[in-house]
Amino acid sequence: MTMPNFLVIGAGKAGSTSLDEYLKQHPQIYVSPVKEPNFFALEGQRLDFKGLGAETRINSWSVTDIEKYRALFKDVKEQKAIGEVSPLYLYSPKAPDRIKHYIPDVKLIAILRHPADRAYSAYLWLFGQEREQIKDFAKALEAEESRIQSNWEWIWHYKNLGFYYPQLKRYYDRFARQQIKVYLFEDLKNNGSSLIKEISNFLEVDDIYMPDTSIKYAYSVIPPKNKAVQDFLTQQNPLKYFLKSILPANIRKPLSAKVYKQNMTQPLKLTKEMRQQLIEVYREDILKLQDLIQRDLSSWL
Repeated sequence: MTMPNFLVIGAGKAGSTSLDEYLKQHPQIYVSPVKEPNFFALEGQRLDFKGLGAETRINSWSVTDIEKYRALFKDVKEQKAIGEVSPLYLYSPKAPDRIKHYIPDVKLIAILRHPADRAYSAYLWLFGQEREQIKDFAKALEAEESRIQSNWEWIWHYKNLGFYYPQLKRYYDRFARQQIKVYLFEDLKNNGSSLIKEISNFLEVDDIYMPDTSIKYAYSVIPPKNKAVQDFLTQQNPLKYFLKSILPANIRKPLSAKVYKQNMTQPLKLTKEMRQQLIEVYREDILKLQDLIQRDLSSWL
């Protein structure tokens, strides 16, 4: 039965959702309909991750059986490149050996984001889904180790996920360098078309076909303080029609925008001081990483 010949292994909150969508649009590329099957990280494991929403997300959609994993690719026809996207693979210490066992000639793609920005993006994403209950990012970082010990889903490992050097080193120790392509989040953000063309060449498919990389497929949603107010502002109702009839647009629209903004719950921002503290935490890792992937990462420092 069919197995993938390429994997997008991470990192989480570094553009993997957008990349998944772009690759699916290519006629010569087949991407698993299940994003993040996580098979090579969780094979044979009884899934019992903790944290709000884990039971309906990672515990429900992850694939732990080899036959069920192969079934993800049963609809492959003439596509040359066959793959899936699971950012957990980069972080998982078990995934590299399992990948080597099942598909030793696989091509591996990673996209890395500045570790401080990646951590805060993950925090905002969970906060927006109302899965992160700690409003202060610094306090959420303090809670990380206890959450890890309690088997919380990996997405809550804000700081630990950013130590890319040992994570990637596991792959370079097991696979030939020519099997691995590492890109930066900036590559996708600033010149997505060029990146997709390079990935197409790496996967040995036609590089003429080009998706619209201006479309971003993942974003953070900030929850409202009062859902009734949010519904009133965003949905049609008789009172809105009445106000529209008596208030001119130059008064009504700014007022509506002000109320909307004030009703949005805002977590504390990533301050310059906090960002710099995280940079110092990651400094040694970044210096090792740039030698490993042969990219200048001085801007990260």
